[in-house]
Amino acid sequence: MKTVRRLYFYAVALISLEVVLWGLINLLRSIIDQTVGGGAVALAQALALILVGLPIFLFHWLWAQRVSARENEEKSASLRAIFLNGVLIGTLIPVFQNLLAWIDRGLLQLTHMTVERALLGSGQTLADNLIAILMNGIVAFYFWNVVRGEWKTLVEKENFADVRRLYRYVWVLYSLLMSIFGTQQVLNYLFFVPGGVLGEMTAETLINGLALLIVGTPVWVCSWYVVQTSIVEAAERESNLRLGVLYLLALGGVITVLTSAAMFINIVISRALGADIPTSDFIHQIGGPISVGVPLGAVWAYYGHWLNRHIESIGDAIRQSGMKHVYQYILSALGLGAAFVGVAMLIKFMIDILTGGLIMSDELRSSLATAISLIIAWLPLWLASWLPVELQASTKNDLGDHVRRSYLRKGYLYLALFAGVIGGMAAAVALVFELLKSLFTGSTDSSFLATILNDLQLLLLFAILLIYHLIVLRRDSAITSDSLAAKQSAFPILIFDSGGGFAESVKAALVKIAPNVPVTIASEKPQGKINAVLLKGSSAVNPPEWIRSFGGIRIIIPDEVQGVIWAGGVDKSAGEQAAQIVRQLAEGQEIRSQRGNSAWRFAVYAAAALFGVQLLILILAGIFSVFTR
Repeated sequence: MKTVRRLYFYAVALISLEVVLWGLINLLRSIIDQTVGGGAVALAQALALILVGLPIFLFHWLWAQRVSARENEEKSASLRAIFLNGVLIGTLIPVFQNLLAWIDRGLLQLTHMTVERALLGSGQTLADNLIAILMNGIVAFYFWNVVRGEWKTLVEKENFADVRRLYRYVWVLYSLLMSIFGTQQVLNYLFFVPGGVLGEMTAETLINGLALLIVGTPVWVCSWYVVQTSIVEAAERESNLRLGVLYLLALGGVITVLTSAAMFINIVISRALGADIPTSDFIHQIGGPISVGVPLGAVWAYYGHWLNRHIESIGDAIRQSGMKHVYQYILSALGLGAAFVGVAMLIKFMIDILTGGLIMSDELRSSLATAISLIIAWLPLWLASWLPVELQASTKNDLGDHVRRSYLRKGYLYLALFAGVIGGMAAAVALVFELLKSLFTGSTDSSFLATILNDLQLLLLFAILLIYHLIVLRRDSAITSDSLAAKQSAFPILIFDSGGGFAESVKAALVKIAPNVPVTIASEKPQGKINAVLLKGSSAVNPPEWIRSFGGIRIIIPDEVQGVIWAGGVDKSAGEQAAQIVRQLAEGQEIRSQRGNSAWRFAVYAAAALFGVQLLILILAGIFSVFTR
């Protein structure tokens, strides 16, 4: 109930604060700048926002402050940290946006261009921007002091540290995007050759880009410096958020660079094949991918370097391998998919040329250029990402076992199998449809042969994709089975026989889950090596002396005991869970509980995957919109 109450008070306080803040900004603007203020209507609107919002904000904020001062739990709550840092973001970003608008208009005026061409705030005045900067700055300064005061008195700082970390990376991403976009605008203008056409690019592109760099670059330098200096703390250095941001920036950089490279190669090959592209248009067209690829290439190189350093700082070789493979499998999937499309388009081009009378049309020229550009740009990425992982997976050691057993690798291979089956099925349906249609109608058109051959080549390509990854999956399974069988054979265990069929039921579970583990059933200390002992909870309450002094692992299976209540309860599947634990111990795996919030975990994974897909779509849409302007 406290969490819900907390959410209500901080949400209302945040919204009402923004209402009051922008009411004050509009009020001052209407007083100082009558041309923008709008007269009585704007004055009434501003006063309404202030008069209604201010009491609501004060009531909820003062209540939150009073409760926070009284209870340590409230003071250190995550929602309070989110509110305070959210207010700072919500006030400081408008400060920089208004600063950007002011600088942009100033640069335009210095170059004798109209301010209507400004990227932001073309209809604003200097007074408008200064008022917004001043009012947002005052609020930000107040809450910044509140945050500083909180840090000095917090007993438990973990929640505030987590939110502060997120706050810092928000600034890194925000300022980095400004810098990237500014660089792209400047480079794009440098590749522009004026042609005297009405409506074409003019110098405001350069001015807008410079304004973005003037504001964004110092903010990025400062925010990234703060992040880098904070990694002296173990919690900051080892945070998953840092790793996730580094993955995002490195992957976003490489994907954008290779997409830009493919577009650049496409334009060059199209002109080499005879496309009618004037020199000025050619220079401008290649400027699009270059202007995007250069800044994102720098992002890829820089943050890829820090990603590698972050991974190398982890001493565990297996964890290092797993972190690198996240990066490599994503790039491998993208490279394979794009190269597959390129090969399919190249074969289709050859079929169309052979069946169309060897005539090179504009459409065929464009198809050939696209196919070659995809293969040149993306095939090396697949080879560079996939072959090192394959080399590790083929080695017969602990690292190779980890690679072969990883869920990430299995997910990648089954995704490739899924694509092969579904794609092959679609191609087979199209092929059979064309054959049956010609059979039933008794006639074919001029494109019949080309259509049949294209459907057939797609079917063969998807079959090759399917067969290759199926071979890899079967090889992984065979090597893993032999390796795990050997590990299980070297892990003898003892089941303490306390009667009542307990030992027989646990042995049956072991035979099903870990069949190669040597099992001994006894009620006395056995001769020879024993790695683990399995016993009932009732036996563990008062065990024999040799079990008390046993130096190996003791796995206890809860059962009904008079006067004893197991916190986790007594589960009918406890024997199978114990057998699973034995298997994990024998194979050198981390012990994972079979109970718990698996449904929540899968829900989080699904939500993260959906978010990642949406983010990728937005990135690609943004790139496409830049290139097609």
